[in-house]
Amino acid sequence: MIIEKEAKDEELILNLKGRLDTSTSPQLDEELKKSLSGVKSLILNLKELEYLSSAGLRIILSAQKTMNRQGKMKICNVNDAIMEVFDMTGFADILTIE
Repeated sequence: MIIEKEAKDEELILNLKGRLDTSTSPQLDEELKKSLSGVKSLILNLKELEYLSSAGLRIILSAQKTMNRQGKMKICNVNDAIMEVFDMTGFADILTIE
């Protein structure tokens, strides 16, 4: 997985490319832990995310909990396959997806 980071003021945009699964979720978890300090708005751009596993969902949920305390989080550019995962797991009801 490739993570491209864009930070400006109190906003952080993470563009995720490839697969977010058991082997790559620690990479995203580490990036979030080191980057979320002082962030009020987190945007996860999933335009080029091809696959999302339960391990990836866990990291996204953790990021949502953190951002609930310090600001807001939204997910954008979700393809049909990833949206189906969010719908089936109920995550579509608890995440802000545009």
